[in-house]
Parts: sequence; C-alpha cells; structure tokens
Amino acid sequence: MAGKTKDIPILGTAITDYVAARLANSNEKPGGNVSGTTDMNPVKEQIDLLVKLVPNAKMVGVLYTSSEDNSIVQAKLAREAIEALGLTYTEVTVSNSNEVQQATQAIVEKCDAIYIPTDNIFASAMPVVHGVTSQSKTPVICGEAGMVENGGLATLGINYYDLGYQTGLMALRILEDGEKPAEMPIEKSTEYEFAINGDVAAEIGLEIPADLQQYVIYPEK
Repeated sequence: MAGKTKDIPILGTAITDYVAARLANSNEKPGGNVSGTTDMNPVKEQIDLLVKLVPNAKMVGVLYTSSEDNSIVQAKLAREAIEALGLTYTEVTVSNSNEVQQATQAIVEKCDAIYIPTDNIFASAMPVVHGVTSQSKTPVICGEAGMVENGGLATLGINYYDLGYQTGLMALRILEDGEKPAEMPIEKSTEYEFAINGDVAAEIGLEIPADLQQYVIYPEK
C-alpha cells in the first residue's frame, strides 16, 4: 500500500517496527504518509515472566520466522534480555509453516523453556507447537494472548482490540483535525495484560504462582 501512494494517509496497526519495515524515517517523526500504532511487545518483561514461571530454566530457546522483520527485532531483544539474566540463548528459525513442527522438535531437545514473539507463522501454527511441547513438557511464553489460547503457556502482552481502537483515534485526528501522518509519532500501547493457559499449565505439570492465579484462562477446546 505504501508503495502505491505517497498522498493518501495510511495508518498501520500491529506493525512492530515501522523503521525496520521502511515505512517511516523515525518513530518520532515518520516523515511520509504512513503512521499508526506499534504492537512491539514488552520483551524484557515477557522474559522476566518466563523466569518467574520457570525459575530453574538455564537454557531458553527462541522460535521465529527468519524473513519477518518484526520477529527478527523481537528475537534480538529477547536474546539481550535472556543473556542479561545470565541464561543461555538458543534459537531455531523457520521460513514457512511446513517447518514449524520440525523446528519445535529440534529446540525442545536443547532448552528448558521457549519464547515465541508475535510471529505471523507461529501465531497460526500454535496448535502444532503445542502438539510437540505438551509431550516434552516444555513451557512456552508467547508474544500475545491469542497464541496462549491456542496452546502457549503464558504472556504479558498487548490487547489488539485496544490497539485497534487507539489507531482509530489517530484516524479521527487526520479526518477531523487535518493532522498529517508525517508529523504524527508512532504510538504504542500503554497497558499490557497477563494471560495464562490453565489447561497447558496442568498438562506440563507447572504450578502457577498465587499472584498470577487471577490471570489463568481455560480456552474452549
């Protein structure tokens, strides 16, 4: 879309890094006709959640798609957070959905817990991931709640409904107040939500800490 027009305002939502995706000059001043909201995760806090739920973890594996800019950015942040805690980082990447099962099987042999960012291929393939990790009893911390509902263990992530609403408010400022995307900073979510899959926790034999019990969900099967 951005390649087809330089005049019509475009607002993105759920785009992780506008600069890395070559849609904006900077987050503070996009400079073109594209602005919007980012779904960048609180990656450090998600790794902290992993450590809280799996305190004995020594090796943390990261799964992501090697061709997704958003996943590459988050994997780099995850590595920094993991190594800052004195843990060992390992990763396995995929290039398409057909590789998800093999990649998951490969990484569970190496690690004590897994982190998966908001990756499009893995988001749609979480039932496949769950099929492997439920057998290996490997906890999986995900980038967002939908991935938790589909087989991950837990997240501290954004609410996509709220993010869409926030983007809609930006659209009103363009339509009603005449603001220009070039001058509208990329906005991010200001609140994050816990989600913990109670069924998965039971499957892998993991006890949820008392202060997180209120965030346990039991998705319909």
